[in-house]
Amino acid sequence: MLDLITVGRVSVDLYAQQIGASFQQPQTFDKSIGGSPTNVAVAGARLGLRSAVVTKVGGDPLGDYVRRRLAEFGVDAQFVGTQHNGLTPVVLAALDPPEDPVIVFHRGLAAPDTTLTVDDLPKAQVSQCRAFWMSACALATGSTAEASFAWLQQRARAEHTILDLDYRPSFWPDITTARTAAQRALEQVNVVVGNRAECEMALGISDPDGAADALLARGIRLAIVKMGGGGVLLADATQRITVAPKSISVVCGLGAGDAFGGALVYGLLAGWDIARIGAFANAAGAYVAARLTCADAMPDLAALLAFADEG
Repeated sequence: MLDLITVGRVSVDLYAQQIGASFQQPQTFDKSIGGSPTNVAVAGARLGLRSAVVTKVGGDPLGDYVRRRLAEFGVDAQFVGTQHNGLTPVVLAALDPPEDPVIVFHRGLAAPDTTLTVDDLPKAQVSQCRAFWMSACALATGSTAEASFAWLQQRARAEHTILDLDYRPSFWPDITTARTAAQRALEQVNVVVGNRAECEMALGISDPDGAADALLARGIRLAIVKMGGGGVLLADATQRITVAPKSISVVCGLGAGDAFGGALVYGLLAGWDIARIGAFANAAGAYVAARLTCADAMPDLAALLAFADEG
């Protein structure tokens, strides 16, 4: 049995090394794998979870690179398909500014990860994995959107069925379409993670407490609203806490939410209370935000525990 299955996009990410430099200035780049659900799978694997990602790469050398790096990170790639005539997406990031980098997606008209079908993931895996992580971007287009909703229905709102609101406007024709898909998915999950802008997209509510109230009213067991410099709000039926941000010098803010996600799943599967989960996941996000890349920066359990214990 897998501990964690994530669904959604994958890419090869190029991170500019020059902090504060725009794309109009000279830059050199570090290469890694990326795509939010792919990074979450890596984060979970680095913490010792048996994790897999459901996605698809192109039949090109970059697709081979993705598979090799997933194996090196300990992520099960058995559900990573290949679109042989497709190209693996590439994402460029400029640290301008570091906390909110400018990113450019090169995905073509139909990226391979939008062409998944329901048969790409066996029903037994959907129902039996301990945590199932759905990226809202997977609900945007192509056969992947249809398959993703089918998998959520098969999952039948089992424990630890998680929706990452993961809103990228360029993936959607408009915010109304994105909201319709997100609200449909909310009926099929029991844990939701998003920042204020993503809550505004899904619910029409950006106030953290208001968004948490709306999510709990829809039957969500655990609502998590990330508030940037204001920390993170976690709410369930009996309690509501805010975890203060950890003081760091931000190098690249892109991978913080994905590191948070992997640590969140770890805490959920360990049966921790929401205060401990929040502190642990918040530390994971801070750990990665203080480093350049996303997947390559994900900490193992010992490193994260040591970092979390620092003042």
